[in-house]
Amino acid sequence: MDARPRLGLPLPLPLVLLALGLAASAAPGGACTTFCLRDSGRVILGKNYDWNVGDGMLVVNQRGLERTADLGSSPARWTSRYGSVTFDQYGRDFPSGGMNEAGLAIELMWLGGSRYPAQDGRPALDVLQWIQYQLDTHATVDQVLASDREIRIESATPLHYIVADRTGRVATVEFLDGRLVAHAGESLPFAALTNDTYDESLRFARGLSGRPVPPGEGSLERFARAAERARAWKASRKDAVAYAFATLDQVAQAASTQWSIVYEIDRSTIHYRTRGHREIKTLSLEGLDFDCAKPVRVLDLAAPVSGDVSRRLVPYTREINRALVAASYRKTPFLATTPAAELDRLARVPERAACRSRIGAGR
Repeated sequence: MDARPRLGLPLPLPLVLLALGLAASAAPGGACTTFCLRDSGRVILGKNYDWNVGDGMLVVNQRGLERTADLGSSPARWTSRYGSVTFDQYGRDFPSGGMNEAGLAIELMWLGGSRYPAQDGRPALDVLQWIQYQLDTHATVDQVLASDREIRIESATPLHYIVADRTGRVATVEFLDGRLVAHAGESLPFAALTNDTYDESLRFARGLSGRPVPPGEGSLERFARAAERARAWKASRKDAVAYAFATLDQVAQAASTQWSIVYEIDRSTIHYRTRGHREIKTLSLEGLDFDCAKPVRVLDLAAPVSGDVSRRLVPYTREINRALVAASYRKTPFLATTPAAELDRLARVPERAACRSRIGAGR
């Protein structure tokens, strides 16, 4: 899931705490499930986006854009080295997840109790622009983890992340007690993540001791089912995309699963379906034009289409972004009273980016 209680604004502390409290009470009982399938060179990341809002926009993000984080003090600044495709709900440049042309994919989940680093000498960005920053600038999981030396998150929204790259390396990224805690390699025996810390989820799964994975929509139960499905998959036996969607069906939540996304990382292809339109949509990153001198292209996630959606992409406009921001904020209880002037400001955030048309992909 995803939300923006801070809105990128220097809110007074009481309002920050109020927003966070409302966010916690408004979050579904368990929100979002992710897992990664890896075998014989195949790398597939699956994600159920569980939230009370289903509006969203698929965005083709350009390389060569100079960006500045939407924060009042010490904002991070960077130039996008890679093009990417993201799923944006609270406005363009604030993605909930996505994949770049180098084969790096990132997805978020709710994690109550997350605590980000205190203010220090590092520039900052919010929990959603952290995803955009990583997809813009990095190609591997190790580079994402190393970036903690360079930037920090400043937010009241409690999230954690799963990150995977084309080599099959996967990591969970959490912020606990003010520091980044990552699990990768031997410390990540199950490539899955839901809404408890990875350590808590791992203890639950190991505690089953060979007993059947219990049913239910709780975070730990979903983790155990996703982890078992990821462990059992073999590339030689199953269609990876079909298996991933079947796994997402098994961990779906009847009242809140809005999007189901499958990233074929090794093949630079994204598949997704939505609550309102169950037909699978597909977009290959190969052949997309990520030149920042060209118009950004987008697609309404609610569009009743299926199959290859590359020809359904339309040029981005501020009006499209403003409509999405207004709809998503209005349908999110703790954001519903956001003033129209602030919605206008958020809709204009992408216009701050400047194009450096001569920069390459760096691949």
